[in-house]
Amino acid sequence: MTTARHFASPAEALGYAVTLHQDGRHAECGAVCRAILAVKPDHPGASFLLGVVAFALGRMEESQRRFAVTLALEPDLTDACLNLALVLRRRGRLAEAVALQARAIRLSPRPADAGQVTALGAMLRELGRTVAARTALRRAVALSPDNAEAWRESGHAWRDGGAFGAAATAYGRACRLDPGRTESLGDRLHAALSHCDWSAYDALCQEVLAVIDSDRGIALPLLTLLIDTSPAQQDRAARHFHRAVVRPMGTPQAVAAAPVAPAPGPDGRLTVAYLSADFHEHATAYLAAELFELHDRNRFRVIACSYGPDDGGPMRRRLEAAFDTFHDIRGTDADAVQALLAAEGVHISVDLKGYTRHVRFDLLARRLAPVQVAYLGYPGPMGGDAVDYLIGDRFVTPPEHQPHYRERLVIMPDSYQVNDRRRPLDAPLPERAACGLPPDGFVFCAFNAPFKVTPSQFGLWMRVLGRVPGSVLWLQHPGREGVDNLRREAVRRGDDPDRLVFAPHRPQAAHLARYRLADLFLDSFPYTGHTTVSDALWMGLPVVTRMGDTFASRVAAGLLNAAGLPETVTTSADAYEALAVRLAGDPARLAGYRRRLDAGRATAPLFDSPRFTRHLEMAYRTMWNRHAAGLPPESFTVPSL
Repeated sequence: MTTARHFASPAEALGYAVTLHQDGRHAECGAVCRAILAVKPDHPGASFLLGVVAFALGRMEESQRRFAVTLALEPDLTDACLNLALVLRRRGRLAEAVALQARAIRLSPRPADAGQVTALGAMLRELGRTVAARTALRRAVALSPDNAEAWRESGHAWRDGGAFGAAATAYGRACRLDPGRTESLGDRLHAALSHCDWSAYDALCQEVLAVIDSDRGIALPLLTLLIDTSPAQQDRAARHFHRAVVRPMGTPQAVAAAPVAPAPGPDGRLTVAYLSADFHEHATAYLAAELFELHDRNRFRVIACSYGPDDGGPMRRRLEAAFDTFHDIRGTDADAVQALLAAEGVHISVDLKGYTRHVRFDLLARRLAPVQVAYLGYPGPMGGDAVDYLIGDRFVTPPEHQPHYRERLVIMPDSYQVNDRRRPLDAPLPERAACGLPPDGFVFCAFNAPFKVTPSQFGLWMRVLGRVPGSVLWLQHPGREGVDNLRREAVRRGDDPDRLVFAPHRPQAAHLARYRLADLFLDSFPYTGHTTVSDALWMGLPVVTRMGDTFASRVAAGLLNAAGLPETVTTSADAYEALAVRLAGDPARLAGYRRRLDAGRATAPLFDSPRFTRHLEMAYRTMWNRHAAGLPPESFTVPSL
């Protein structure tokens, strides 16, 4: 192999190393650079190029070290600042990354580059400094008004601050400037849904579906669950997303090489690691906290890997106590996380995020444990190679849906969704007037997130209101813009906007208490309620839902069956409307349903957390036994206890 010793000067050798790097010959490039450093240890160019090579190979810790050495040798080297900032951002060390990015922009001998300022704005946004992010991104757009990425990042910054109208406008500009960046379509549609602006809904849905069907670009997987898609389309979108976005975040070795966990000890205990950004006040934690507490410590050791915020609240403290070991892995790169799980002897890793906000794609892209499972956080296919199993049930993932998943389906006997029996029940009942409700009249409640509300579903709800005199519809507050849009939509349909009542965010106990003021919960479609429906059933509030063909559109149907109330599951919009109207006029039947749900807190499978935990442990044991026997992952049904 040619080394620096064969060249007239280190500069000539470095030029050859650059050529090797450009040709993708990273190992040879690294060898030449190391040879240069053997002769001239303080050569900043060789050190810098080794950092670039390490980054290309996914070795973030080495890359960071090389760029830091380069800056020590040449403090004003702008490219070293920019690259080190990129590495630190990838490793989750955002405050340091922001400082370096800003330093690089100041040091640059050239006028500020819109791309560099856009990257600074993105890092500030990820750090939670939304106002500073918007300031930086306004500068980026001013520097280059035709820069689609600057507009897209501006959309993210507006979205994170709850300004969904401005976000949708920015995403729309990004779409027009770069039509090939098709994920901006999904961003725009999601922002529009989040503040109930349906003016371009049909056209955007058609564009997203065309992207999926033609396989010509990225359709955001979560967005595909919110609109009218088939299981096959959701699978197709997830596979494309994984190929284009997730897989590049990991090296081929990290994806292919399954770690070898030690055999269970004499006691047969398995070590299970749960990974999430949601170990704080969050819907996932509200559902799963008791699961972590109930795991049989004689048969399972349970650890947490948290890469989300520590809000210091009671749920965070409860979760920290629930696990045998709780690791805060913020700022820890994927290589170090992989090493951590190997040191912990993890047999099974469980991802609780899927393709939802704040997920770490660098962790989804690789093998962190011999057996890997997707559970709870994302109701759809992952489309990748690294996840072996997906936890479902006979409603959300019937066996005939297996062709639409790369993961093997695990069919739980009652419901795939765990529930926490420590949900608060005894918060004071609020006054109707304090909640904006009229003193009397039937209260329909629809507390699902605003982005789950489609124009057709809202139209159905308005028809129900029109057929039930004196009734009101109680909705989760969608922000000022969203309220204005919904009220205008009601007027456009000939309905009284004053029959819409909006519930602002409240802490969990106070929020749950509000359910007792409602008479009937109206579910959304095609993305049905998950935690919200479980909350309603826990509080004794009957729910009317519609069951579709996809995981997300079948969740509420499964929950109602597990709660012992299958009568309120429908399969069409007409049946849904008819049932809602009929129940509003049948207080005796509703009272009977309430009594059944109240009794079900102690008896229904949906709320039998110990039973669910034993079933899930049976599933984990089956997965591990197959792996230990050298068998590939395979779908199976967990037998009912």
